[in-house]
Amino acid sequence: QVQPVESGGGLVQAGGPLRVPCAASGRTFSRDKMGWFRQAPGKERTFVAAIRWSTGSTYYADSVKGRFTISRDNAKNTVYLQMNSLKPEDTAVYYCAASRNIISWTRDYDYWGQGIQVTVSS
Repeated sequence: QVQPVESGGGLVQAGGPLRVPCAASGRTFSRDKMGWFRQAPGKERTFVAAIRWSTGSTYYADSVKGRFTISRDNAKNTVYLQMNSLKPEDTAVYYCAASRNIISWTRDYDYWGQGIQVTVSS
């Protein structure tokens, strides 16, 4: 069983940075793909970024490319989402997810965290 656990989040001013970690328990092969998603009020949950534990390869949604960076710390079993140049439209609940399925970056995630709120004020 894999359990992603997000922490951090909160309120940040537009243009500012925020880094949110996701601790991942469970066997590595069961969570080779780790991703971040977000859901704004009244909208569907959408893909943000993903990384593979084994290779460090990353993939980003166009809306965050160049502003967000996903990384991993193998020793701490933690994935980080570094968010820079934040905009009010980045306001959402952010979810961390894990999967052993590496065919698609943006879907087929099996395990989900509880989500954390990120609010960007203008």
